[in-house]
Parts: sequence; structure tokens; C-alpha cells
Amino acid sequence: MKSLNIAAALAGAILLSAVAAPSYAQLKGPAPIEGSTGKYMSPYTSDGVTAGWVTKSMQVKAAGQIGSMAGNYAGQKAMEQVPFVGGFLGKKAGAALGRAAAIQAIGGEEFLRSTSDLSFNTLQEMAQFIYLNFGTNADFNQILKATYAIYPELESIYPAAISGL
Repeated sequence: MKSLNIAAALAGAILLSAVAAPSYAQLKGPAPIEGSTGKYMSPYTSDGVTAGWVTKSMQVKAAGQIGSMAGNYAGQKAMEQVPFVGGFLGKKAGAALGRAAAIQAIGGEEFLRSTSDLSFNTLQEMAQFIYLNFGTNADFNQILKATYAIYPELESIYPAAISGL
């Protein structure tokens, strides 16, 4: 009789844990802002396809990488003369110049906003949303890399943003 009670209790615990803990497919993450009023444009549209700016970013990927490297180098060289903080500020300046080059290469900020119908106020929200909703797509890593060209700071916060999910 005791073994039957233990088996029933174990089955109940398994059932409760399956109900209480959502699966990867059940998690949706933060809700995006409908439209392009947020600070960060989603690489995916509301119908689940990649935004036009991502497609364009993938097409001009080489130009974006060259712009980022050139901007990084120029920023570092300009800041080398500043003791203690020169390297840090040079990297920040380089990332900003690289982002500007990537934005220019895809057609500008207006094109970026006009081809997105979802946006986010924080990169963490965007990282969680795209990971949970599109992370299993075959081309996800390519799209993520194209997104890094436009939002370079996403690359550094992405692992932490999705680790707590």
C-alpha cells in the first residue's frame, strides 16, 4: 500500500512540475511595442519574417564590418593620448562610428524604422523576445549577427539577457 501511495505522489509531483514550469515553446518574453516608436527596432516583423533592414544589413555585411573596424581604429587612435580612459573611450567611439557606418550602409535611420513594425525600449527586452520567439529558426544566428551590426551593444548584453530565462 505504501508503494502505491509513493507512486501516486511521485506521479502527482511530475504532473505539477510539468504544469508549473513552462516549456521553451510556451515562453514568449517581453511584449514588443507595436510600431517603431521604441528605441530599438526588432529584427523580426509582427508576421514573423525578418525586417527589411535586416535583409539589407545581411547584404551589406562586409561594408558594415569594414565601417565598424575603421571606426574602432579611428576612435582608438584619437583617444590614445588620454591616460587611463583612452582605450575605453576609444572603443566606445569606434562602436558609435561603426554603427553609424552600418546605418548608412542599409539606407539610414528612416529606412531602419520604416521596415520595422515592432520595437523595444531596451535591448534586454529585444534579446529575450527574439531568442524565445525565433531562437530555433535555422537562420537565427545570421539574423542576430546582422542585428549586431546595427546594435553593437546587443552583442555584449545578449548572453546575460537570455541566461535567466
